[in-house]
Amino acid sequence: MARPPRFDTDQILDAAVRLAASAGPAGVTMSAVAQAIGAPSGSMYHRFTGRSALLAEVWLRTVERFQEGYLARLHSDPDPRAAARTAARHVVAWSRTRPEEAALLLHGAAEFGRADWSEEHIRRADSGNESVFAAVGALAASLGFSDAKGRDRIVLALIDLPLSIVRRPLRAGEPLPPHAEDLAEECAAELLAAP
Repeated sequence: MARPPRFDTDQILDAAVRLAASAGPAGVTMSAVAQAIGAPSGSMYHRFTGRSALLAEVWLRTVERFQEGYLARLHSDPDPRAAARTAARHVVAWSRTRPEEAALLLHGAAEFGRADWSEEHIRRADSGNESVFAAVGALAASLGFSDAKGRDRIVLALIDLPLSIVRRPLRAGEPLPPHAEDLAEECAAELLAAP
């Protein structure tokens, strides 16, 4: 009878998140993750075919966790402006409660080796991104933002500005200011106010 694995996939990916948060994507190697959890390096290859698979999984698990909550907020209220404000707050609140994962996402998929990912990993990444942009697009349409300027306005309100609020403190390893969620919501409300 085979022995059960000593470390599960989530423990391995949690260690990879910590390494990525402290040393960036370059710090996430098979041997570094194995060392971080006290496992033999060879055991990593029983879970992942190589470093590119490890990088893909740590990126995808993190971004999928974020997107699940973000999509829920975008659909949280029949009033599209209220849903937009809630979604903008979510970017900051999620980053506050998961600073290591949020710091990882600031790097972007390309830095996590997307060019070397398997077709399945790329499909998962694209599917999640398409879901988010479809939901943001639907919200834009419900607000009457159908031209290029309107679409840019909603992307700025719901993606770019909330990310800019968290980027500087996370990159500096500092906590987010206590008013960060309020700033994200206020910026979204101003940008999406009825003309």
